[in-house]
Amino acid sequence: MQKRDKPWRRRRRDVNREPAPVVYRALVWVVRVVMPLVARRHWAGQEHIPATGPAIVVGNHISNFDPLVLGEYLIYSGRWPRFLGKADIWRVPVLGWVAKQCQQIPVYRDTDRASDSLIHARKALERGQLIALYPEGTITADPDGWPMTGRRGAAQLALRTGAPVIPVVQDGAQLVLGGKRLEFWRLFGRRRDIRVQAGPPLDLSEFDGGEPTKETLDRATDRILDTLTAMRAELTGLTPPEGRFDMRQGRRVPVAHPDGG
Repeated sequence: MQKRDKPWRRRRRDVNREPAPVVYRALVWVVRVVMPLVARRHWAGQEHIPATGPAIVVGNHISNFDPLVLGEYLIYSGRWPRFLGKADIWRVPVLGWVAKQCQQIPVYRDTDRASDSLIHARKALERGQLIALYPEGTITADPDGWPMTGRRGAAQLALRTGAPVIPVVQDGAQLVLGGKRLEFWRLFGRRRDIRVQAGPPLDLSEFDGGEPTKETLDRATDRILDTLTAMRAELTGLTPPEGRFDMRQGRRVPVAHPDGG
């Protein structure tokens, strides 16, 4: 198989000419060295990642390993993602410094600074950057790893900025470090197959028009989550469940707007 069939083997500067902080570039080099030791990559759909301009990538969240998987995929698709992540990460020694140096965006959930992340994300989009976030807001609690109920941030950014929303699903990262609980022992097992697939931009035009209401944002969020669910089903060959897991109720519940409309 040639390098063109394995884009992660190409020189990063040949596939990505965007400027990025030196720490970010160094981190990618480390990931490129470590990733083949724990995973076999299978990538598809990179043509859907916009080469330039603002874009919002939404992904399914199944493990703590996800940002490395999605980040590498996007970087070797030509873009340096700015992830929205829990502010707790910024308080962790070394990890917090790296996140700050890489210009990632902290989310101060359930505080008076909760809206700051969307403000910084909008500014990043205005600069023509690509941001990446997980609409669920945290690693899924669904017992079978399906996307669960989400938060409105992705829909809010999309409807207020007009930036294209690119869905990206992946499977296999949960086998490297576990799901919600870190399982470091998995790193010493055999390599795992990790599949990543991007889809075409979502059509959210029916939700445009004026200041979006909570109902509109909920419907747009359902459209995003429905798409990620369908894409995961296609990627894995599994049949998605009825309803969507809700952490507040600890069970799957009917989707209020099953068609996103």
